[in-house]
Amino acid sequence: MAPHIQQFLCLEDNFGVLLHDPATRATAAIDAPEAAPILAALAAREWSLTDILITHHHFDHVQGIAGLKAHFPRARVVGPAREAAKIGHLDLPVEEGSGVMTGTLEARVIEVPGHTSGHVTYWFAGEDILFAGDTLFAMGCGRALEENPPVLFHSLMKLAGLPGETQVYCGHEYTLANARFALTVDPSNAVLKERAVDVARQREAGQLTLPTTIAIELATNPFLRADDPGIQKQLRMAGADPAAVFTELRERKNRF
Repeated sequence: MAPHIQQFLCLEDNFGVLLHDPATRATAAIDAPEAAPILAALAAREWSLTDILITHHHFDHVQGIAGLKAHFPRARVVGPAREAAKIGHLDLPVEEGSGVMTGTLEARVIEVPGHTSGHVTYWFAGEDILFAGDTLFAMGCGRALEENPPVLFHSLMKLAGLPGETQVYCGHEYTLANARFALTVDPSNAVLKERAVDVARQREAGQLTLPTTIAIELATNPFLRADDPGIQKQLRMAGADPAAVFTELRERKNRF
């Protein structure tokens, strides 16, 4: 049976996401940006929370843990071992290659340092689903806050190597702003132009823009295309090391 995924906004632009296994009725929250919307989404579907899968320690991804645990004290908190001291109360610290079960659904942990030093993602290979946190966004990526940009670039390349059909759920609804930036560095990309128009229509209609897929990101996300000759030419970095091109892209996005 295919898993059920419920996605909704928390705070201003964080995504709340629930992953439900219909075979066992186990349900995981991906990060915990805000307890109330997550609890409301659970109640609306009469789901019980069994797991909380944390991608990284930032406050807008963990502040809802206490509120969720108050209602579901048996819910297991899973998160990066390298950030255990910053998250606190982890029941299952995980690292590269760790397996995590939500009912019958199995995720493999992929460490993706860059945005934070211990950031992890959860890849449900059997379901073609990736929960990317703040590492990979639709047409964007997170800021390199705790590691230098080449480290983040290496992490993104790990995710870029996943199967193209992998559905990607991200931590924030940043897609429209990311599309606008992407067009400044990849202006000749016809697929990107079409996607930018579609995203603008979605947001105008109040629709969410995720999930995306690895294949779509490889075609339209400049941060996964640092080796593209057109982007390199636009940046006046023809033939440069892709990690250096990525660093320039990330610095330009920081100022955008």
